[in-house]
Amino acid sequence: MLRADFAATAAIVQVPAGNEGLRYLTDYSPKDAPWDIHRAQAQQVEGLYQGTVFDSLAGRIRGCSGYLGFAWEVDQETGEMRLKLRAAEFCRVRHCPVCQWRRSLMWQARFLKALPAIEQAYPTARWLFLTLTVRNMPITELRASIQEMNKAWNRLRLRREFAGNVQGWIRTTEVTKGQDGLAHPHFHCLLMVRPSYFGKCYVKHERWVELWQECARLDYRPSVRIETVKPKLKPGSTDSPLRAAIAETLKYAVKPEDLLDRDWLIELTRQVHKLRFIASGGALKDILRETEESDEDLMLLDEDGEASDPSIYFDWRRDVKRYIKRVECRRPR
Repeated sequence: MLRADFAATAAIVQVPAGNEGLRYLTDYSPKDAPWDIHRAQAQQVEGLYQGTVFDSLAGRIRGCSGYLGFAWEVDQETGEMRLKLRAAEFCRVRHCPVCQWRRSLMWQARFLKALPAIEQAYPTARWLFLTLTVRNMPITELRASIQEMNKAWNRLRLRREFAGNVQGWIRTTEVTKGQDGLAHPHFHCLLMVRPSYFGKCYVKHERWVELWQECARLDYRPSVRIETVKPKLKPGSTDSPLRAAIAETLKYAVKPEDLLDRDWLIELTRQVHKLRFIASGGALKDILRETEESDEDLMLLDEDGEASDPSIYFDWRRDVKRYIKRVECRRPR
């Protein structure tokens, strides 16, 4: 329906030859500046894929989010008018910076929507944020390393310290690029634990290190971070600690700036092909509804109520690397 609406709305579009008189998306909504940032990054990734074995991905990225259709809606929190995305088409290429960003927001939105029901079902549950790492390795060894880490995670889940405390979990994989060009895969894990964890069942940091070393069968002591997600806001903070932990867990799989090295990007694409980077279990198993994502999913369209039709469109200008307001002219009578 969205594509039909777009086709019906589009009239004769005139784009000024120069930059004078252009109206940008950020003129109407400064909060939407990330669209310009991520779409410019996508244009760079597209160029890196061109002429390689993944040239077809370049073509898909080129057509990604070429237009954005918004509706004016009232912000229920502030009462102010704001732009709400209602029409767009996405390429869904794994390493497209736009789609990676939207995918992260989609997962976060799904988790936050389910959170009230989780808290009602498990009112005494507490949360931990766990990061598990291994040593850096050449990018050509990344696939095998991630597969071994997945096996290690499955062993960890069976250990008494984990199985006896954790009621539900979400685990994501992130890969960063070191200054030496080596790959650094690591897990971000959000754990929902029983309140007894903070009493007689407490697991010290040193024990978490031992557990991961044993489960990953490493001959060195890995870096492990375990943090308690505080139930209350920090002074001066506007975001809850749990919300921040959810955002950190479900953020991008690869930093956009790490995608801008052609050789590294091409090998990364080979290495992670069809590998799953998100998993969940226990009471959180079905929270994220891992289904094939659609344009509507990545637009974060509200699942409740009827969506407004787009009333204002912005087109991506490759030369100025900004989204500009579409200028529509009436046909002469």
